Amino acid sequence: MKVCIIGQGYIGLPTAVLFADNGCEVVGVDINPNIISSLNSCELHIEEPGLKEKLELAINNKRYSASLNPQKSDVFIITVPTPNNIEDLSCDLSYVISACKSIIPCLEKGNIVIIESTIAPMSTNKIIKPIFEKGGFEIGKDLYLAHCPERVLPGKIIEELINNDRIVGGITPQCSNKAAEVYETFVKGKIMKTEAKTAEMSKCMENTFRDVNIALANELTKICSKIGVNTLDVIELANKHPRVNIHSPGPGVGGHCLAIDPYFIYSLAPDEAKMIKLARDTNNSMPKFVVDKTKEILAKISGIETIENLKIAILGVSYKGNTGDTRESPALTCIELFKKEGFDIAIHDPHINDENYCSFEEAIEDADICIVLSEHDEFKNLDYNLMKEKMKSPIVFDTKNIVKISDKTKKENMDIINYGNMNKH
Repeated sequence: MKVCIIGQGYIGLPTAVLFADNGCEVVGVDINPNIISSLNSCELHIEEPGLKEKLELAINNKRYSASLNPQKSDVFIITVPTPNNIEDLSCDLSYVISACKSIIPCLEKGNIVIIESTIAPMSTNKIIKPIFEKGGFEIGKDLYLAHCPERVLPGKIIEELINNDRIVGGITPQCSNKAAEVYETFVKGKIMKTEAKTAEMSKCMENTFRDVNIALANELTKICSKIGVNTLDVIELANKHPRVNIHSPGPGVGGHCLAIDPYFIYSLAPDEAKMIKLARDTNNSMPKFVVDKTKEILAKISGIETIENLKIAILGVSYKGNTGDTRESPALTCIELFKKEGFDIAIHDPHINDENYCSFEEAIEDADICIVLSEHDEFKNLDYNLMKEKMKSPIVFDTKNIVKISDKTKKENMDIINYGNMNKH
């Protein structure tokens, strides 16, 4: 089986190497010539455990090649981005539409086309299906069209692509059957067949569920901060209830899924999707909460009332721990807000190669406060001796609640502040 995958990002590339790893001939297509050149030289443009080894194997076995243009294949899989339209927050299908049109010259009767990109409900039926019909194909008879959304976690993408259950939503039952056979190549999880529109809504609701629950935790954090209660203790104790699972609060919500997909539902039914929109607003408000709390902490601990000449060391920019993924990261919003306030900012992220970022030691040099915005393992046990030596004030504001607070840190007079103990400082 030959598989052509349009989009070689966080989903397209791991999917491509897994098909190659299971005996398929794969061509990975991307519009970025630098990405194509790098992939054919076995160089990654994304960080993901186990991906480089599988790419090397696929290239050495001549089962994978990267190209700027689609090629005739048995299966075509679309894995391109779907951002929000600025005007109404609806799903921007422009990349998907462009990708679909690009493969039409390569299509033959009997081919299978699968949309993996997360899209708004009814998109496959109302927008994507007519593209191929206009190209002369009858869906369900000589071209099989389905939506199969990914559901993976950065840092575990390959493992979860293999083991997670998959939803396959076809335009017709035969489309579902054909698409399911494609994923049976490597998926060990259960493959669940349904209609395209149901698959679309299921994916959007999976991410909306998580976004709403994180919003609840973030709202709880604001409430506890106002009335003087330890947020983290509340969550830990409440979660001892067998049917309660409050999520972890943080500086906001990032990633290409949770921060975007709920809007796809909201834009279709804004009068009905009130909770969904409120959750989005709550999570979007957290960077400002972080900035406001930072100013309060500096005023209380250091007695600093003016921002002039104050330096903040930012620890972590990626939205997901132990990855370099910065898509929709709330850390970026926090940084912009700090800059607007007038703070001097130094940024350190060990998982991101950026000429504007610096080493940990450079970031903390003469810093008035360190702010943890990513849950990287490197930040769980900080070098407190170095921080006391280099920083103006040995203060850490941990918005991800990962920095370990021990008797040692207390003895060393390190101020480690998180969402649980904010009111004690």
